[in-house]
Order: sequence, then C-alpha cells, then structure tokens
Amino acid sequence: MNANKALWEKGDFTRLAATMRESGSALVAKLGIKAGADVLDLGCGDGTTAIPAARLGANVQGVDIARNLVEAGNARARAEGLTNITFREGDAIDLNEIADESFDLVVSVFGAMFAPKPFEVAREMFRVTRPGGKIVMGNWIPGDPTLVAQILKVSSAYTPAPPEGFVSPMLWGVESNVTERFVAAGALPENISFERETFTFQAPYSPAVFLETFRKYYGPTMNAFEAAEKNGQEENLQQELESLFESQNQSPDRNQTSIPATFLKVTVLR
Repeated sequence: MNANKALWEKGDFTRLAATMRESGSALVAKLGIKAGADVLDLGCGDGTTAIPAARLGANVQGVDIARNLVEAGNARARAEGLTNITFREGDAIDLNEIADESFDLVVSVFGAMFAPKPFEVAREMFRVTRPGGKIVMGNWIPGDPTLVAQILKVSSAYTPAPPEGFVSPMLWGVESNVTERFVAAGALPENISFERETFTFQAPYSPAVFLETFRKYYGPTMNAFEAAEKNGQEENLQQELESLFESQNQSPDRNQTSIPATFLKVTVLR
C-alpha cells in the first residue's frame, strides 16, 4: 500500500475542507483564470480550489491520490451541474497519464507539498505546463507561528521519528528549496516568485469542536493521537492542541471559529 495514499484516505478530509471553501475561492479569484483555460489542480482534495476554477469557466482536471476525495469531488461537481471539471486518482510524483504541456495553469494548494520525492513533483508540474503558462503552489511554512505549521510541529513531538530518507513536506515552504526544485525541473530562477498570504479556516462551531474535526478526520493528526495514546501522552497532546486552537481563534464569538494561517504562495512561469 502506498503510504501517502493510506494517509490521505484515512479519516475524511472533506470535513476540514468545508472550513476552507471561502479562502479557496478567494485565492482562485486572484489567479486571473480565463474561461476556456486548461487547469490542473494537483492534490485537489474534494475541490476547494478546483471547483472555483471551474465556476470561472476553465476546463479543470483535479488529481488526487485519495480515492475517497476524488469521489467526493466528482459528487460536488455533479451537484453543482459543472460539466467542465473531472476528478481522478493520480500521484503527483508520476503524472503518467498526462501529456507534456497540457495545461495553461497548474495549481496545488496544500496538496502536492505532501507527496514524497519533491524533485519529481516539481518535474511533473513543470512538464505538464504549457510554455507561457504558470504553476501556482500554496505551501505551509516551517516554524511559522500560525495554525497549521504549529499543529504539525506539536504533533511531531508525539509521533515516531520518520524513516531514513524522509523529506519533510514543510520544506516546500522554504524559498531556496522551492527554487532548487523548479530550477532542476527546467525553470529559470528569475521566473520563480514568492509571496506570503493568509488562508483562513472558518467554521460555525467552537475551536474545541474544530480540533475534534482534526482529531477524527485529518490523517496526520489521527496518527499523532494514536501514537500519543500508545505512550500514555494522549491527554498532553489534547491539551497542547486545545490551547493552540483557542489562542489562534480570532472570532469574537467563542462558539465560532476563524483562524488565519500564513502560507507561501509560489508562482513559476513556464
């Protein structure tokens, strides 16, 4: 079994994706997508950015390693009556069913960064982008004080050390690493640019309930709690994360959640 596939098919990421819709749509709205453009969303989940791109009239293909998320994305597209988008299973390190230079825009927002073999990921993203097109990634930033980087940092203290040769997905949030990977794929350094932007998780329930959503449905957090429970550290992990979620919440209503998280927006011109 592909370990990355198993991780993202664990739980139900659609429960978290429901809190990401507004920021996903806002991000897509700034990409300058034109009707009729060919767009690939890599690591698309159930369509947080893919479906807004289709609503703008682009021809969208969503690719994700998790079968359950692909099924959920296709169901969302059918429910909206969108005929210009399809979701299918695929691995970001080997897009073997996609021809060279097939897309005007390749997007991956908190998706391809979690695939192993980052140089292969960059190579495949660059390969399937047309000359004159672009790649846009949204990647979490290591050590950042906002929510997601801190969840992963806290959780890592309770989980076993990764296997030898493991490359942290958070390194996609380091500009020098991103540049190295895309230059190796064929990009010119001057065609790679970076911005820091904010993605806000919005939920009609308290931060404590939001944490429970991570605990029950987000593969990495599920794994952290399973490991902590084996070591008698479950309550410590729970308390650390509860404190984190409460402190990061910016909603004036404590029964609502609004938590901003900083990410690195990467743009690569082909």
